[in-house]
Amino acid sequence: MQKTRTALIAGTSGLVGGHCLQLLLNSDRYDQVVSIGRRDVPVIHPKLDQKVIDFDELPKYKANLAADDVYCCLGTTIRKAGSKDAFQKVDLAYVKQLAELALSQGASQFLVVSAMGADDRALFFYNRVKGTMEKEVTGMGYDSVHIFRPSLLLGEREEQRTGEELASKVMRPLSNLLIGPLEKYKPIQGETVAKAMLHAAAQDKKGVHIYPSDDIEDLARSAG
Repeated sequence: MQKTRTALIAGTSGLVGGHCLQLLLNSDRYDQVVSIGRRDVPVIHPKLDQKVIDFDELPKYKANLAADDVYCCLGTTIRKAGSKDAFQKVDLAYVKQLAELALSQGASQFLVVSAMGADDRALFFYNRVKGTMEKEVTGMGYDSVHIFRPSLLLGEREEQRTGEELASKVMRPLSNLLIGPLEKYKPIQGETVAKAMLHAAAQDKKGVHIYPSDDIEDLARSAG
């Protein structure tokens, strides 16, 4: 008898998370998909169990975090968060606590969206926070950790991100010029990142795996 599998996903109101949720619901790998967020998303599916939670009190919801694979698509910007501290809370503290609690509930794989240039010793605050997050989750004891470092993300978002919209207008015409070592700087669709995440999880590879943007593209293509 085939083992039933549960996926836990956080961040479904975001670009990558929204695509990831749809792919999880359509995947034969999972019998149940648990989505946690500050509000429900307008999706109805027999496999979907939505939990409205307060991330500031995440330990209260520990019993709802039981899953095999965790897809963490949490993320914001300093501008949207309102301050560096608020940004760090979402992109580091929430991610770290989610990973810890899900691990304690039996999760074996943790898949997380990070950013190109993530480095805990980086000069830029954004990259340093992302790098610190990566360092934290890779040291927790998961069987598998998959870290996705996309470049500029393309796709329709719920909220406007003016800076990213301007950057995408500049970068799109230049994409064909970014070849060889520069390929990892090409803008990438949010849906592509989501496809790569599911394909990586399905391989059930042990250890820590880090995917720069060009590897994410390759992974998504191999998923078919």
